[in-house]
Amino acid sequence: MHNHFVWGAALGILIGLAGMILLTLRLWESRREVKRLQRHLADKLELEADATNRLKTDLQQLKQQNENLRIKVASLGQLPDRKLQRDIEIYARAERYMVSRSPGFPAAWEEAKRNSIEELQGEENGHSLPRRVFNALLNRPSKVDAAAEERQSEG
Repeated sequence: MHNHFVWGAALGILIGLAGMILLTLRLWESRREVKRLQRHLADKLELEADATNRLKTDLQQLKQQNENLRIKVASLGQLPDRKLQRDIEIYARAERYMVSRSPGFPAAWEEAKRNSIEELQGEENGHSLPRRVFNALLNRPSKVDAAAEERQSEG
């Protein structure tokens, strides 16, 4: 027991055992942490899969609704009133285009619009019979009907 070698070996063994015990504890702790992280990852992947599935079903529903609305808009666009509104919108856009692009068109166009407005106001105020009614009574095509027939024959 008085030998320095024995004391050194015993101290080395004690320090080695303490190190091994600490190393084993650290190993168990890291294994528990890895298992916890694996569970966390599995839960996260499961939640993301559910969210992805919900998004896919929502996307399918929205695509179906979009298709239904597209069909509904197309069918509503075929109604006579809607066709008339669409034609009016086309003419309004064409007018804006012509006014902005053609050098001599705006003055003549504004004069024609002013005359048409005055005629319509006169008809609405009762100063004259509406031309459509008068032409219908005499079995003559009105200017509007004649212009529509002319456009159809050209188109």
